[in-house]
Amino acid sequence: MLPVFRSRNLPDLFDEFFNSNLLPNFVEEGAWKSTPAVNIFENNEKFEIEVAAPGLEKDDFKIDLKNDHLVVYSEKKDKKEEKEKGKVVRSEFKYSSFQRSFALPKEVDVTNIKASHKNGVLTIELPKKTEYKENWSRQIEIQ
Repeated sequence: MLPVFRSRNLPDLFDEFFNSNLLPNFVEEGAWKSTPAVNIFENNEKFEIEVAAPGLEKDDFKIDLKNDHLVVYSEKKDKKEEKEKGKVVRSEFKYSSFQRSFALPKEVDVTNIKASHKNGVLTIELPKKTEYKENWSRQIEIQ
């Protein structure tokens, strides 16, 4: 049985060419195609930011505080070579990066921000200043 060829007009060919994925295996698993997902939580004591970045280690991140903004970024470069009989037969470079910036609310105590990394999740704790904590209680000494 012979294959059936469908005739297409020129605009269809252009659409197919420009809308198709020309390099389907260009980005390997583990490299990002976009900015990582972020969760932001708030309670009476603090704000908490979670950045989901599987494949990245603690040392791949940098966190800066710049003028009431928290900037989280990562840049990772990998090089993979395949050798055969002492000669390089294939060499690939992988580069991934992202940057996220968060405007900090005035109630954040910037001197006590902490960050940790576990199982591909970067967690940043932003404690609130004492005067902004809701429902805080203490016993008042009677003099």
